[in-house]
Amino acid sequence: MKSIHLTSVSRLKNAQFWLLAIAAGLIAIHITLTWKSDNDSLLGNSLLFWIAISSIIWEKRDSLNLESGVFSSFLGLSIVGILLLKSASLTSFGGFLFFFPFIVGVAIALLASGFRGLKQYKGELLVLFLIYAPKLLPSFLINHITLLTAKFATFILWYTGFEVTRSGVYVYLPTGSIEVALGCSGIQIVFQQLGLGIIFLLMFPLNRQQKILAPIVAATLGFVVNGIRVALMAVIVAKGNDEAFEYWHHGDGSLIFSMIAVILFGLFCWFLLNINETKNKQHKSSLR
Repeated sequence: MKSIHLTSVSRLKNAQFWLLAIAAGLIAIHITLTWKSDNDSLLGNSLLFWIAISSIIWEKRDSLNLESGVFSSFLGLSIVGILLLKSASLTSFGGFLFFFPFIVGVAIALLASGFRGLKQYKGELLVLFLIYAPKLLPSFLINHITLLTAKFATFILWYTGFEVTRSGVYVYLPTGSIEVALGCSGIQIVFQQLGLGIIFLLMFPLNRQQKILAPIVAATLGFVVNGIRVALMAVIVAKGNDEAFEYWHHGDGSLIFSMIAVILFGLFCWFLLNINETKNKQHKSSLR
C-alpha cells in the first residue's frame, strides 16, 4: 500500500512539473512575440497579468483539483500544438497576440483539471480574456466611448481655463486641434484597469460592496487618466510641439499614464485594505 501511494504521489509531481514547464514555455513565447511586435502597451499588460495570475495560481495550488480526463487532456495538448505551430509560422501579429493568453489559460486548465475543473480558474481566465476583449467590441460602442473621451477632454480643458470647442471627436483650441481616434479612446487602459480590479478581487477577501466597487473604480480611473492625457495632447498640439506630441501619443509618455492609473488604483486598494484591517481589529476587540 505504501509503495502504491508513493508511486501515485510521484506521478502527480511529474504531472505538475510538466504542466509548469508547458505553461512557462507558452508564457515565454507570448512575451517574446509581444516584445518583437513593438506593442509596448500589450507587453506591459501581458507581463502584469501573467505575473499576477501565476502568483494567484501558485498560492492556491494545494486546493486545486488536478484531475483531467483523456479527452480534455487530448484537447488541451491539441490546443498547445496549434499555438506552437501558429507561433512558428506567424507572418503578421494582428489580433493573435491579444487572444494568445486566454487560449493558453484554457489549454493549461484543461490539462490540469479537465472540463469539470475549469470553474476553478474562472477568475484568472476572465482576466486573460480581458486582454482580447477590446477587439470584440462592436464599432458603435467604440465610437461612443471615443466620443465620450473627446467630451471629457474638452470638459477638462474648459474647466482649467482654456478656450476650447468640440465637434464630434475633434477638439479645437485657438491655435490647433486634435482628433480623438480609436488609439486615444482609452479602451485599452480601461480594460487593463478592469483586469487589475478582478485580480484584486482574487487576491484579497472583500465584502460584497467592495467586490462591486473595486472594478468600477479601476475602470473609471483608467478612463479619467486617459482623458487627462488627451487634454494634454491637445495643449501640446496647440503649442506646435510635434516632438512632445509624438512622445505622449506613441512613445513612452503613453505608458507613463498607464502607470499613473495603476498607481492610483493601487492606492485605492491600499485604502480599502486598511479599512478592512481596522474593522477586523475593532471586531476582535469587541469580542474580548
